[in-house]
This record gives sequence, structure tokens and C-alpha cells, in this order.
Amino acid sequence: MSSRIKVGILCGGKSSEHEISCISANGILNSIDRDRFEPILIGITKSGKWVVPPADAQLTIQNQTLPVILESFPALTADIHGFSFEGTSLAIDVIFPVLHGPYGEDGTLQGMLEMSGIKYVGSGVLASAVAMDKSFAKPIFQANGLKVAPGMVIHHRDWSPATKASFLVKAHEFQLPLFVKPARGGSSRGTSKVKTSEQLESAIEFAFTFDTKVMIEVGISGKEIECAILQTQGVAEASPLGEIVILGEHEFYDFEAKYLDDSTRVDSPEELSSDVQEEIRSAAIIAFDALGCEGLARVDFFYAHDGQIYINELNTMPGFTQTSVYPKLWNKTGLSYAQLISKLIDAALWRSSDVTR
Repeated sequence: MSSRIKVGILCGGKSSEHEISCISANGILNSIDRDRFEPILIGITKSGKWVVPPADAQLTIQNQTLPVILESFPALTADIHGFSFEGTSLAIDVIFPVLHGPYGEDGTLQGMLEMSGIKYVGSGVLASAVAMDKSFAKPIFQANGLKVAPGMVIHHRDWSPATKASFLVKAHEFQLPLFVKPARGGSSRGTSKVKTSEQLESAIEFAFTFDTKVMIEVGISGKEIECAILQTQGVAEASPLGEIVILGEHEFYDFEAKYLDDSTRVDSPEELSSDVQEEIRSAAIIAFDALGCEGLARVDFFYAHDGQIYINELNTMPGFTQTSVYPKLWNKTGLSYAQLISKLIDAALWRSSDVTR
């Protein structure tokens, strides 16, 4: 009997989505097919230290307290020669990098793994980098015939007491409400819904605490629709659609609504005709292919009240807990969470890791 495939499950990281990454890793650890795979948990602390968390490491939300990878965990050596612990190679066959945001989902880690010759789940360097920076992804979506919300970009280097007024005047030309968000953020961290002109400057300043580049976009009134893409052996398939329904008093699908207070649910968008649903599913594949993505992605859309379809963003490593939108959408087809994990690992093992081919 052949030995099991060693899968490094990489979580944590230096981004503002550190905690969500830990929760995703916990889901994979609990559900991965251990007859086929040997999971090895690898953590990255908020300072960027690579560590080996103990078997009893807390990776779930406890009393609304989010999990973190502790600096005190034993150090791991990670470089272009691979991964080793206490002088012994971990002999990892494939990495499942459930890292969300910068230094994980943005191409930096993918570049390291390419140089190491280690296979990994998900998109490569360029697709990861472009999808992470929404200001670069949007023009590519537009060039491929997809509609995006009108908006503008502000760099922190250009934001000063002398220039603020001109940026605010330009932003006020767009119709309220506006959404102000970090260009390279995720999980809605740093995002604000601006309903009055007086709120705009503080929303921009807040977003700058998460990123040096901020996007201002017109709020699209309508349904928030999500589609999951799964690519196996080079062929991308689109899942059934899900509509995000926000409960309670949340203004939009923010971090708290997503993770902390169970105030969202994912419904089947039954009010949409089959033609509209197919158009959105096709648009999701167009977006996936336009960026050169691989493995998986979650593509988020707005279906406006006037019937227009707008792409909001594409996530190359979406939240991956058992209750996250991505696995929920595939579960509608009968594909279980454990089966989905296996398919993604198999897809990574199938794909060539040689960037010159």
C-alpha cells in the first residue's frame, strides 16, 4: 500500500484576514480524507514567523474571540528548498494555502512555492496578484465585456492636506451611497458604506489604515449574487448561484455579518430567471479565465434592480470553512466538503508546476 500524500495546510499570515484563515484551516483539518492524505498544519504568525502549531492549537471562534497563530509556537524553516522542522524535511507533496489577503493570496507565497518546486492549490502568481488588487482586476473584467461599478482609486502617496479637497470633489461627482474599501483587502475589513458627503473623508482615512491604495465605488442597488468556480484538469465549472441575504441591522455584508453574529444566510436566487442565472454563471467563468485563475475562485456579482449584472470581485482563495459560501454552493450539486477538498488537492497535483511550460 502506497503512503499517503503529505498535504501542508498553511494558515494565519500577516494580513488582516489572519483569523479567518485559521478558521478555514480548522475546517480542512477536520474534514480531509485521512485515508488518502496526511495533513500537516503550518502556521504563519502576524509578524511573519513560520511555525508548527501544536495538535491542540485553538483554530475556532470561542465566545466571539478569533483564533490566532501564536508567536510562541515552535519555529519552522521555510525557504526555496522546502519546509523543515527541527532539522528534518517535512517532505510535503502539496500545499493547501488557506491564506486570505496580502502575503498569501496575492502571489507572494505562490512565487515562493514555484521557486521551491512544490505544488499548491489555487491560482498562480499573476492571477493571484491581479485578483487581489481590485483596481487592476476591474479593467481586465471590463476588457472582457463585464460591467463594473463606476468609481475611482486614490493612492496614499497622493493623499495630503493640499490634495484632499480635489479628491473629495471628484468623489462627490458619483451618486451616493458609495463604498470605500482597501484595493487589496478582503473579508470587508476596512470597508465603509458612505451615505452622506460628511462621511466620505473619514471612510477614506479608515481604508488607508488597511492599504496604501483605496477604491471608491458607486453602491449598486440590487441582489448580491455569488458563484463558485472549480477547475479540474484545466476545465472550469460554475456552481449553482447563491444570494447573500443580510439579516439584522448590518448596512452591508461586512466582517461582523460574515463571521461573528450569524446575521447572513445564502439562499437560492429563485426570483432570477434561468436565463439570468446562466448569464451570471457564464460571466463567472469569463472572469476566472480572464485573470488566468486556476483551481478555485468565488466570483461576486450584483444583480441590479434595472436588470444589469455587475461583477464586484473575484477571490482566488475564498473563505473555506464548512459553512463558507464556496463549499455551500458546491454542496448544492451533491459535492461534500470533504470531496471538494480532495478535488482541489488532486487538481493541484495534476497541474504542472513548471512556469516555463
